[in-house]
Amino acid sequence: MQQRSSSHWLRYLLRSIALGLVVAAVVIWVQPYISAWQASRAAPDQPVSFAKAVNRAAPAVVNIYSLSEVRGSYYNRRPNTVLRLGSGIIMDNVGHVLTAAHVVANVSSIQVALQDGRQTSAQVIGSDPVTDLAVLRIELDNLPVIPQDQQLRSSVGDVVLAIGNPLNLGQTITQGIISATGGRMGVINSHADLLQMDAVINEGASGGALVNSEGYLVGINNAQFRGPAGQGVEGIYFAVPYALAYEIMTKLIEEGEVVRGYLGVNTGDRPQTQQQPGILVTGVDTNSPAERAGLRAEDYIIEIAGEPIASSQEGLALISNTAPGTELEVRFIRGNEELTTTVTISKLRY
Repeated sequence: MQQRSSSHWLRYLLRSIALGLVVAAVVIWVQPYISAWQASRAAPDQPVSFAKAVNRAAPAVVNIYSLSEVRGSYYNRRPNTVLRLGSGIIMDNVGHVLTAAHVVANVSSIQVALQDGRQTSAQVIGSDPVTDLAVLRIELDNLPVIPQDQQLRSSVGDVVLAIGNPLNLGQTITQGIISATGGRMGVINSHADLLQMDAVINEGASGGALVNSEGYLVGINNAQFRGPAGQGVEGIYFAVPYALAYEIMTKLIEEGEVVRGYLGVNTGDRPQTQQQPGILVTGVDTNSPAERAGLRAEDYIIEIAGEPIASSQEGLALISNTAPGTELEVRFIRGNEELTTTVTISKLRY
């Protein structure tokens, strides 16, 4: 009887110890979550701030002042000197500055002002009228460089900050979201794959940085891009995406210009009678590679250099990236007949 009682108490004791250990383990496991919940309730709501992004990116955005001469009037034949405002972005520590081409086009001198108070002259390395981008070079040490991520791609809805010097008021920041990405046909020309956003871009802010909420460069702002009829629209602004701008910048630094292939066709929407993806030719430039190869209006291009073509953007990109002098086989439909011709790509003239 006594042995049975001792065994009962031993089991009770062991059960109590095991239960206590389980409870202790549970308390230890949930304690951090309880502490975090209590801290979040005790702390006041923090306002949303992009100060960290601005502090990372803004020092690398510079003010650009360029001087140009304009012909005088009938009554005053002396040329007038005009001050042009813009912004730029320091892209590396050797002094390459990316900006909008129209900011530094046909100017006699360029001055660059950094946010730390330093000023210096700048030299134009090269410019690209298609994307309206230009690269400058400045000779200064200890330069702030804009944060960059070559794998970064923007999405509709991303928060963006536009940094520049609008109207020479000093560096300012405007905030918005990306409204559309890519395929902005007719905005400036079909080569430029632009970002559309509602962050305000005024005169003087062209060439400035468009950064994300972490301060990484996502685009180069441009106040000159307009709608198809040349009109400006309130709340709709554009920037050249970083990936495209970086590609153009690299070519300008290495070669001094951007060489693009030229076919010489105007294109339109796919007709309803065509189920196969392709490009409808609506016109052919006189004495162009397309005309010399026998292409005509109403031809329907379905393949270039063995690559199926699904859209005008695809076809234009393929031609643009083809070196002048290259021969490409083009398959197309004319009426009910499928034909093939060979075109020799020439250099796009601006």
